[in-house]
Amino acid sequence: MGATISFIGTGNMGAALIKGLARMDGVKLAGFDLDRDKLNVLCVECSLTAVSSIHEAVAMADYVVMCVKPQQMKAVLADVHPALAPGKCLISIAAGVSQAQLAEWTGHVCPVVRVMPNTPALVAKGVSAVCLDDPHLSQEQKGMVQDIFSSIGSVHVLEEKGFDAFTAVAGSGPAYVFYFMEAVIEAAVHAGLPRPQATKIVEDLFEGSLALAKQSLTHVSLLREMVTSPAGTTIAALTHMDRQAVRASIIDAVLAAKKRSEELGN
Repeated sequence: MGATISFIGTGNMGAALIKGLARMDGVKLAGFDLDRDKLNVLCVECSLTAVSSIHEAVAMADYVVMCVKPQQMKAVLADVHPALAPGKCLISIAAGVSQAQLAEWTGHVCPVVRVMPNTPALVAKGVSAVCLDDPHLSQEQKGMVQDIFSSIGSVHVLEEKGFDAFTAVAGSGPAYVFYFMEAVIEAAVHAGLPRPQATKIVEDLFEGSLALAKQSLTHVSLLREMVTSPAGTTIAALTHMDRQAVRASIIDAVLAAKKRSEELGN
């Protein structure tokens, strides 16, 4: 692979990427962060080279991964800009910062990539949307960007117009899952199970159900039907959910998240 990847910011998502990439051959990693203690830990764990300035990190890199907050991006890129060059590739994981903004703030000096990862990336089970719309990206750069984010989970190449939908489904999605898990745990406690045991049961329930869905060739609707016996407990629960319009509420909630993502982008 033979590439140097520099990280500007080594917070939770940056650290997850660094740890994922540390397992790959032929990649050199460098990083800059104001939190030197956090940076030093990654140096020990991941053979990361700590640099003393943003300019040094950018100058030595083939790929620059911007792991800074959206509201800080414009100012940081103004600082980064002088060290960029046409052969480099800039990657941003800042939510809501468009490819056009990234290109404008870097003076169109190098190709830019917008990426939207989600929080399960922290355990290498993330889902990332990657926008490769910049016409100046080479095939090698496109492949490398996908390799970088494949180190922390699955990657889906999307046109930028699909990012609001992706944000609503996968970006916010972990919160929906945790919300439902929390509700089932509370129901289990209400039904008489001790809270620690209820929590473990629900965690195992979700893990097993996901494994079945991923490994089975059967559609999830048919998997649901497999559990739903005539006049049984499951149909009683599902009928109650349908009467309460739970399915419609979930759909409406995801669409509300998409609308809010569009508003924030504008």
